[in-house]
Amino acid sequence: MAFMQVDPVLFAKALADETRQEIMRQLCCVWLNVNDLVERLDGRVNQPTVSHHLKKLEEAGLVAVRQEGRYRYYSLNQEFLTVCCGALVTNFAPDYRTNVIPVDAINVGRIDRGFDG
Repeated sequence: MAFMQVDPVLFAKALADETRQEIMRQLCCVWLNVNDLVERLDGRVNQPTVSHHLKKLEEAGLVAVRQEGRYRYYSLNQEFLTVCCGALVTNFAPDYRTNVIPVDAINVGRIDRGFDG
């Protein structure tokens, strides 16, 4: 796996918002489009706002995106989330550095970032 550059400030800002946290929970292990997310959020958040939050999560590398026709589908980038958390521990809790699992040792089900054809 190629080394992933982690910007701890961008990562923390992306996680700081409660709506983005809920969107991330909804995107774990599934591919959803904006309309699917609005529906799952029971109308508490409108489509433009969900789109805004998805853009912030995409900029932070926390969601994977694929285009299918005119729709964009999103899924939580679990691998990058794991790497970011490890980087935060390494940077801000150095006494626990030895407890961080190396990226090479992570055996998560990777999201297929391509198309099924």
